[in-house]
Amino acid sequence: MYQQRIVIDGLQYCNWNREYFQTLKASGITAVHATAVYHETARETLSRFAEWNVRFEQNADIIMPIHSMADVEIAKTTGKVGIFLGAQNCSPIDDEIGLIEVMRQQGLLIMQLTYNNQSLLATGCYEEHDAGITRFGKQAIEEMNRVGMIIDMSHSAERSTLEAIDLSSRPICISHANPTFAHDARRNKSNDVIKALTARGGLIGFSLYPFHLPNGSQCTLEDFCQMVATTADMVGIEHLGVGSDLCLNQPQTVLEWMRNGRWSKAMDYGEGSANNSGWPDALPWFSGSSGMENIYNGLMCQGFSESEAGQVLGENWFNFLKDGLAPQRKS
Repeated sequence: MYQQRIVIDGLQYCNWNREYFQTLKASGITAVHATAVYHETARETLSRFAEWNVRFEQNADIIMPIHSMADVEIAKTTGKVGIFLGAQNCSPIDDEIGLIEVMRQQGLLIMQLTYNNQSLLATGCYEEHDAGITRFGKQAIEEMNRVGMIIDMSHSAERSTLEAIDLSSRPICISHANPTFAHDARRNKSNDVIKALTARGGLIGFSLYPFHLPNGSQCTLEDFCQMVATTADMVGIEHLGVGSDLCLNQPQTVLEWMRNGRWSKAMDYGEGSANNSGWPDALPWFSGSSGMENIYNGLMCQGFSESEAGQVLGENWFNFLKDGLAPQRKS
């Protein structure tokens, strides 16, 4: 049954090459939200799109671009892996609200309002003080709602996240984070946030990044699926997905760009510590091409039906994105 499902991973930033695209295809994944941008400016973001255009051209037998959920259905039918692009920061719009629509037209479907730090739009989860959504941020949220760009608050602080949920006229997502009841990391989300998010129709994608998991790199499949089950009991299955935050085969320089950008001269340890400044050890049950299927089977061992496991593995993402990506028409 797994192979018949639409399977969507709500966030990855792996080393995007043909070998990895073949692994994705073998895994049964239908579509992946790929991070195109961390700290890039608007001009640099255009180059990231150009790089993806080359990947799509050179690997057209394996991957295809996703601009709507109709494309995901095509990817499933043709046996290709769909790729939809997002930004983990608001840097692609510089300080110009008109660039939200421009970037949406280029294929940027999802954008975080912050990446750990204070941005022009909101406060990141590593700041000492959370001032909430800024004046620019309120207008950016309204514009993202209008053009059909998904608001993502994965790396945002609590007040900012709650305000974004309230200000947005459309459901938002937390594409890759876990509940703090499972592991108390700064980027993980409180019960208050998860309840507010889902009450407004939003979606949380559970992260496989070890720094956000119970027992870190020793987190078992059972531990992970129990976390999903507990959250389902709290807010319902229809609001849950997977955003693995998988960063396979990336060099240390990529980790430094993610954490430091251009803003820090010193190594920012982010979710790690001075003693853990590299990539965390991968989860053995989420490596290779079997990870998502392992979760599918693990959820059923926790009491989920096949249909419910299928919702978490991709159908919830599909429905959320189908509604959220459609532009709004003003009367």
